[in-house]
Amino acid sequence: MKRILNLIGQGEGSMLDFKKEISSVHRIAKTIVSFANHHGGTLLVGVNDDGSISGVAAEEEKFMLQQSAGFYCVPPLELDIREWNIRGKVVLEVLVPEGHEKPYYAIDEEGKKWVYIRRADQSLLASKVMVEVLRHKHSSHPALIRYTPKEKALMDYLQAHPRITLREYCKLVNISRWRAQRILVGLTSVGVLHVHDVEKPEFYTLG
Repeated sequence: MKRILNLIGQGEGSMLDFKKEISSVHRIAKTIVSFANHHGGTLLVGVNDDGSISGVAAEEEKFMLQQSAGFYCVPPLELDIREWNIRGKVVLEVLVPEGHEKPYYAIDEEGKKWVYIRRADQSLLASKVMVEVLRHKHSSHPALIRYTPKEKALMDYLQAHPRITLREYCKLVNISRWRAQRILVGLTSVGVLHVHDVEKPEFYTLG
């Protein structure tokens, strides 16, 4: 119990999220896949956003969580759900593992699949570039990075400037958007670059 109280005291973050209750299998799937696409994470169900404990009906919440992870996350995920009684109220500790088949998708109310990633204490819709980065990073085929004058021009630019966008890179080396994106995704997937996709337009920095 002390460990759970310590977690609550930390507040929400990139690997910790509070939920008063599970009201929708679709909405909780977004949080679950965002953790799986990150480094894993913990859901505390029965805890309000401000850290106060509201408690839940354990069996109902467990059923919703298992349904979400098994049928509304693609590929399916297996959760480790632990039950705690804190001050007479039930709190569920839900451990979401880091996925080994990234990217993971959440199925929405219309049956569409979307990739979510974790940024600070939020689960955000991933950009197309981030989806490709996740796919490249976890492909069974190792990424082969060529170092041509186009890559060299990018590295030289980032040595002199703090960031570059896809559009700026297209203009810098005079190539198509599709080809520039492939180069940026490849370099990001091996850690040479870091993509910042919360701001729009997204931009890249040296990794």
